[in-house]
Amino acid sequence: MLLTSVPPSVEEDRTVAEKVMAPFRNFASIEAAGGLTLVACAVLALVWANSPWHESYHTLWDETSLSVGLGGHTLSLTLHHWINDGLMAVFFFMVGLEIKREILVGEIASPRRAALPVAAAIGGMAVPAAIYALFNLGGPGAHGWGIPMATDIAFALGVLTLLGSRVPVSLKVFLTALAIVDDIGAVLVIALFYTPDITATWLWAALGALALLVAFNWAHVRPPQAYALVSVVLWFFCLRSGIHASVAGVLAALTVPARTRCPQERFVRLGREFIEAYRKAGAQGGSVLSNPGQMDAIEELEAVSRRASTPLQRIEHQLHPWVAFAVMPLFALANAGISFTGESLGHLTGPVSLGVFFGLVAGKQIGVTLGGWLAVRLGAADLPEGLGTRHLYGASCLASIGFTMSMFIANLAYPEPLFVEQGKLAVLAASAVAAVWGYGVLRGILNRARG
Repeated sequence: MLLTSVPPSVEEDRTVAEKVMAPFRNFASIEAAGGLTLVACAVLALVWANSPWHESYHTLWDETSLSVGLGGHTLSLTLHHWINDGLMAVFFFMVGLEIKREILVGEIASPRRAALPVAAAIGGMAVPAAIYALFNLGGPGAHGWGIPMATDIAFALGVLTLLGSRVPVSLKVFLTALAIVDDIGAVLVIALFYTPDITATWLWAALGALALLVAFNWAHVRPPQAYALVSVVLWFFCLRSGIHASVAGVLAALTVPARTRCPQERFVRLGREFIEAYRKAGAQGGSVLSNPGQMDAIEELEAVSRRASTPLQRIEHQLHPWVAFAVMPLFALANAGISFTGESLGHLTGPVSLGVFFGLVAGKQIGVTLGGWLAVRLGAADLPEGLGTRHLYGASCLASIGFTMSMFIANLAYPEPLFVEQGKLAVLAASAVAAVWGYGVLRGILNRARG
């Protein structure tokens, strides 16, 4: 539908680079729109939680239960837990698909291309964690060091959208690759450091479900429904075992096939044959609805098109809007509703809040810029075409927006609700400051470049 809306002359005049970058532009535009939706839901949650109807906010998310039963087993969770442990597993499944795609064909597919975002991401995780540790060393909130390590790519791309078409595509590509590496680090941190006690029986069951998914991939099983069904089982087993369900989402995504069943030459040949058959059948006149020859050609072309694509591509394309416009906004609505009472605001000067705030705002800027600069300085990486050190610093400012992943880790890091609230307040404050500061910095850089 998108291609038919472009005149043939315009489509033919597009350069190879523009055609290659078109899928990324579409991806980034969805991310940006999803980021703006995310902000709107966070603001709505804050207004709701501080309105005269604030009790209904907490009653809805924290006291309303939903039970799902099968046979003698029943799983009963509050809406808040269904979103954080259930829907967010879908978010992490999407993250896993993006990670696999980037490793296979993206910006981190080769050591030379991966060096810059990997070095920047490592610096952007290590320095914030160290700053948080300095504020909380030996204190009761020391376990929250993982909170300021995260980057929210949807929020960051939403800010970039406000700057318009002046933003170089290479900057968006770098920021996205940085966030992907950041997500890999966050998933490892959750799996290794924020996993409670493990139940061996359920863990073995989860490993069995994962082995079945790997067998599907090895046997070239293609229907997405097979992977979806076993992934739900894997999620349930992980939830019961004590491993956070987010890890199940990533592991399941890594088993989705990324191979095509129809090579390029065969696809081109068959496609031409079916299009020619469609043309010849249409020479008889009449509507497509009453022309069996044209209908057969269309169905054959659709079938070979499915074989020429990969399950990873199809699932990611179909799932991405649901994650961007449903899962993440619901997470923000259920988690960003923090009451601005005198007691909660008084804790903003506590070590937990200060560690999270300065870890994100200062630590991310220092870590990302220093890590990327060292990689270039040591000859391990090259700056993308059209970008300089100033752009690297501008990207580090937007990388300071933690939001979704930071708030998610805050829920896992602390058993005390007071610390969770302090961490979330600091994440909201730091993300707001980072968004405004990053927008101002990049606007200045782009204005100078245009001048």
